[in-house]
Amino acid sequence: MAWVTVSGVPDWVDADELLGPGPWARDDDGWTAQLEREAAADVGARLRGLGMGGGALEVVVRPSLKRKHVRDARTREARNRRDTSPGFTRRGVRLDEEGRRSLTPERLALDLGRAAQRAGIRTVLDAFAGAGGNAIGFARAGVAVTATELDPDRAADARHNVDVYDVADRVQVRAADALQVMGSQEADLLFLDPPWGGYDHVRTGVDDVPLLRAALAFAPRFPHVWCKLPPSFDPHELPGFRPRAVFGHQPGDRHRVKFVWLQRP
Repeated sequence: MAWVTVSGVPDWVDADELLGPGPWARDDDGWTAQLEREAAADVGARLRGLGMGGGALEVVVRPSLKRKHVRDARTREARNRRDTSPGFTRRGVRLDEEGRRSLTPERLALDLGRAAQRAGIRTVLDAFAGAGGNAIGFARAGVAVTATELDPDRAADARHNVDVYDVADRVQVRAADALQVMGSQEADLLFLDPPWGGYDHVRTGVDDVPLLRAALAFAPRFPHVWCKLPPSFDPHELPGFRPRAVFGHQPGDRHRVKFVWLQRP
């Protein structure tokens, strides 16, 4: 057995989801539990090198683990990453490499759509639509979407994927510069999922996410603004936005934050 303490977990992150099974208890140092050595090594492997809320997560194991435990845990972690929440589940969709990399897992996109529906949101401007994953999620929940994508080939992929999911009647895909559209387009919700690029996994700020600051300049025009940002994003940089950590649902990412969802109001 080993004692594991994880510090740096923000209050808005569900610690049970992040840390996984165990008798976790909050103390002055963070969250502590006594685990089997294999389980302790798995926690360390999963959280190693990550940050949330503007700071790094720190994992301390007492007594220290043997090298074999650490090595085996990293191997299991690499294997787990193969069984993660799928982006699209229907056959026939089209994705380029950028669209694949930035795609919101299908079930999580649908969760966003259902949340919009519950909030009484009827229209959405999806400013950085990519291959259309978020737009499809909103549309499947009954919300009308205007989706803009700068790359014309990727916009064509989004139109194709919208057809595959049978929601073309609720999604208009425009090959356009979102920064030009946001100044005139009306919608209940402005949804921002700009490209993250090679983000820092310990701390990411507004200026580390291309196009985010420029897009937020249009936020006052919209009753609701939601942002989907990297797990390491520091929500203190967006005062007035409420953060929530969104986890995967497959065994390989059930205890992994896929993105931070920030909402205003």
